[in-house]
Order: sequence, then C-alpha cells, then structure tokens
Amino acid sequence: MADPRGFLTTRDRELPARRPVPVRLMDWREVYEVREKGQLGVVSRQAGRCMDCGIPFCHQGCPLGNLIPEWNELVYRDDWHEASERLHATNNFPEFTGRACPAPCESSCVLGINQPPVTIKNIEVSIIDRAFEEGWVTPQPPERQSGRSVAVVGSGPAGLAAAQQLTRAGHTVVVLERDDRVGGLLRYGIPEFKLEKRHLERRLEQMAAEGTRFRTGVAVGGDAEGDPSLAELRSRFDAVVLSTGATVPRDLPVPGREAHGIHAAMTYLTQANRVVEGDVLPEDAAISAAGKDVIIIGGGDTGADCLGTALRQGARSVTTLAIGVQPPSERDDAHPWPTHPVLFEISGSHEEGGDRSYLASTTGFEVDADGSVAGIRVARTAFVDGRRVPTPGTEQVLPAQLVLIAMGFAGAEDVAAGAEDSVAYTSRGTIEHGADWSTGAEGVFTAGDCARGQSLIVWAIAEGRSAAAAVDAYLMGSTALPAPVAPGMSALAV
Repeated sequence: MADPRGFLTTRDRELPARRPVPVRLMDWREVYEVREKGQLGVVSRQAGRCMDCGIPFCHQGCPLGNLIPEWNELVYRDDWHEASERLHATNNFPEFTGRACPAPCESSCVLGINQPPVTIKNIEVSIIDRAFEEGWVTPQPPERQSGRSVAVVGSGPAGLAAAQQLTRAGHTVVVLERDDRVGGLLRYGIPEFKLEKRHLERRLEQMAAEGTRFRTGVAVGGDAEGDPSLAELRSRFDAVVLSTGATVPRDLPVPGREAHGIHAAMTYLTQANRVVEGDVLPEDAAISAAGKDVIIIGGGDTGADCLGTALRQGARSVTTLAIGVQPPSERDDAHPWPTHPVLFEISGSHEEGGDRSYLASTTGFEVDADGSVAGIRVARTAFVDGRRVPTPGTEQVLPAQLVLIAMGFAGAEDVAAGAEDSVAYTSRGTIEHGADWSTGAEGVFTAGDCARGQSLIVWAIAEGRSAAAAVDAYLMGSTALPAPVAPGMSALAV
C-alpha cells in the first residue's frame, strides 16, 4: 500500500490548473498548464490516496486491466521508471488514454464510494509524460522475425495497438490508412487542444523504429486506381486486421437538411485539424465558425470538441442542443457505484463559453434565398411511450449560419462490398466476428469501433491488443500476447 493513511490525510482531488480561458482561446495548445518536474509531488500525494483495495474495482472499470494500484504505489515511492514499465505492461498508448479517455476507472474507484476518487487519469498521463522526457520510452524491435505478414486497415487507436503488438511478436506489419496522415481518430477526430499531435508523432516514431510500416492514401475497397480490395490484401498477406472505426455519421433527416452550412461534426473537426496541421483548404470548401451563430446538435464529447473549436475560430455565439434531460451533478439511483455515471460535467470547452440547452428537439431548418441555413426550429422534448418527440406548440427558431450534427455514428463503412467470402455486417452496421475476433473471411480479423460500435478509446486499444493475440495464435498456433478483453465483454463501469 502506498500510504496507509493517504486517503485520510489527503481527502481532495488535486488536478493541474487549466490555462486562463482568454489565453487558451488564442491558440490550439492543450488546455492544462504544463506541470514541471518539481511539481510532481502533487501527483505523488494523489497516488498516496490509493488504498490498494483487496478487490480493486478500478481494474474492472478499465477495459485494459491497467495495474492501477501498482503504479500508484510506485509513483508515491518516487519510482517513476518502474511505474512507466507497469503502465506499459497493459497499455500501448497511455499518453492517449490519459488525455482522451473519460476514465471509467475513476468511476469505479473504491475511494469514490464516500470521497472524491483518486486522480487516476492524471497520474497516468504524468507517468507517461515523464517517461518520454527522461528517454525511458524506446523502440522494442522483435528478437526474431516470424516470416509472416499482416495488413492492418485503419490507423486509429485499435489499429495502432494491434500493429505494435504484432510487430513486437515478429510479424511484418503494414498499416494502411486512407488519409494523408497516420492516426485516424487520434489525428483528425480529436482537437489539438485536447491531444496535441506531437504525442502521436513520437509514438509513431517508436513504432516505425520497431519495424511497423505505414502506407497513407490507401483506401481498401475504394474506387480509385491503386486502391486494393480486401481479396487482394488476403492474397498478399497472411492475415488482415480491419480496424476502420465507426465513421458513418448519424444524420438528422428533417425539413431543410439539404441547406448549405449543415455538416456532420466529424467533417468539421477533421477540417479544423487539417488547418492546425498546416493544410491550406480551398476557400469555397472551408468550414469556419468565424463570425457565425453556431448550433451544435448533440451534447456528448464530440459536441464539446466542436464547441471548443468554434470558439477558437471566433464564432459569434455557440449553442449546444441535447434532446434529453440535463444529467444530474451527482450519481443517481440509476447509476450506483461502481458503474460509470452520466453526469452534468463542465469540460474545458464548456468552461470557455457557449450555451447549453436540454430537452431540445430539432424539427427543421430555416433556409435563406441562397440555399444556406439561416436558423433551426426547436421544440421542447416530450416522452411518449418511451420515445422522445417534439411537444406541439413549443417550437421556436434559433439563428444559425453553421449547424454541426454531433449525434454519434451509425456504424462502419463497408470496405469489402461485393467481395467473395466477404465479411458480414450486423444490423448495427458493425463487422460480425467470432470469439477469436475472426470474421467470415479466412484470415481476416477485426477490432475497435468497426466491430464494437462507437465507444471509448480505451476499448479500442484493448480490442486491438486482443485481436493481435488472436492473429498471432492464428499464424503461429499459439501466442504469448495478452488479450485483455473478449468479444462482447463489457466492463462493469461502462
């Protein structure tokens, strides 16, 4: 146990300060102040609050099975190097989860029954940031090559996790990405102020040094010349891993939807991230919130990312609409410990500005003479026979020159349409797979959102690691790679 009295002597959570709002709205850097090495005593003190529980429910809450009590104790004892080793034992990319994961581990922390839970997420990111600063994160190339080859389709968190595990197992791994840069959701779906891309770049450098190969501009199943089909990949590689994500956006088919200025949230975020990367977009195709009244439909994390982006672009006003009721500020009876509760939270983006409206049902869009959106018609939500419907007579019009639909995703794109012995898709738009992550096509496996549906980054990494173990066993007859989750498994806290 780190500090037997730590949870008694330090009862409050201590987190890094966020940079002042007026300052951070002027750039795209991460919102938190950089914590210097001399300030890591705060992190050690928080790690000392961990009670090393007889049954550590944080393990159950984390799909990766992170060894949280172990690296908490090591941080408390100032053994940061070994803490980094224990952290990497279960997680390929703690710099991503430590920034972009909603931390279901904290929701299931035993201390959280009657006190604020341990700041697990911040301890995690502090460990990995120091590990990179000290040069402890180095390439781990395989001792010998297996002679087998694997194609990984998609370079999001699931694909990268599978690729790194399989490379370290000695296989020749090629990651195929249809975009011009590697990273998938990590690159283009998460804003820079939430995950600076330098963290992604240094991890990709490690993977390349280990032997993983990356090919961009390759759309498997695409129509362009040079795009390979799934059948071609199967003939060229001993195994294929599909980790394409759940990229089909859920639409809102109401009157006026065809107006210019209404976009899927991920289209907007991708373009904004490209601009931050330095890309110059055609003026007639650029989506900008500058000087506009912006409406975001959807109150989740993606909506919050759109909010922070629009504010940095200079929006005149931003309003987020959610069709449901405002969540409670504390756990309710529907979400008892150790489940992951739905709470009213103020993220960094919400702190920066904008309005939030709940019980808001969109009934249509106002369109001007030029065919552009001019407003959005909104009614109060009523619950009828378990369905959410607009209440007659409550409709109002909100001004809007830019509308972003952040209502989630409807499944994965079909990368193998029409192919013989192809993969099959479920009614939810996800790829069907067996207990060993295999699809209906021989030698083809799947992992991440395209198999699970829209989910958390920590689930994507866990499934990528598990699929890698299944592929290794398929190629070699057995495997020593860890498999943290089984298909259909759901953590108690999620």
